Amino acid sequence: MESTQQLADRIGAALASMEAKRKQFQELETRRYDEWKLRLAKLGTAFDRLRPMVESRLDVLIKAFGDRVTATPTLTQSTREVQLEFHSELARIRLRFQGTTDHDVRKLILNYDLEIIPILMQFDSHSTLEMPLETIDEETAARWADERIMSFVQTYTALHENPYYLRDQMVTDPVSGTTFPKFAAGAKLERDGRMYYFVSEATRREFETEASAGAR
Repeated sequence: MESTQQLADRIGAALASMEAKRKQFQELETRRYDEWKLRLAKLGTAFDRLRPMVESRLDVLIKAFGDRVTATPTLTQSTREVQLEFHSELARIRLRFQGTTDHDVRKLILNYDLEIIPILMQFDSHSTLEMPLETIDEETAARWADERIMSFVQTYTALHENPYYLRDQMVTDPVSGTTFPKFAAGAKLERDGRMYYFVSEATRREFETEASAGAR
């Protein structure tokens, strides 16, 4: 039978081992956290490097669409994001460009997400570009951004020419007899509780002249 001192020594050794493991765990996790913060700082530097390139390209897109688009930026510690909402009578169109990272903050991840509701045609709704934080390639990122922007523009124009989206939007100019989607109207006029659409101001004026003459 062991002595009480031997028992005490065994208990002390077990507790000392537990304390050593606790300190080792704390040191390891502290080191990991410090390394994570360093990588997070590198991510911020990478965002800063790419920001002028991304902003200049998005500015071109936004200016091209004018008041047909609303941009909403969002910034967090590990994410840079802008959501663009395009105003259309045919569908709800939302485009998101996002810069983010993986769980361990070892990569820069660029995401492109396009949402169109209702979905009446096929289109590229998502794309991702991943680059290690140590080797950020601005030219690759710029090419990716240009390709995504042009993919969106092609989708947008195709949507506004798609018969499934235009089905409930077609109108006829009462003067020229031309049928076209409402958004393409050059002029419109409400008369006697009804809205008329015209291919141009010229046909609208002619319609008003004829309507006024007929009312006499």
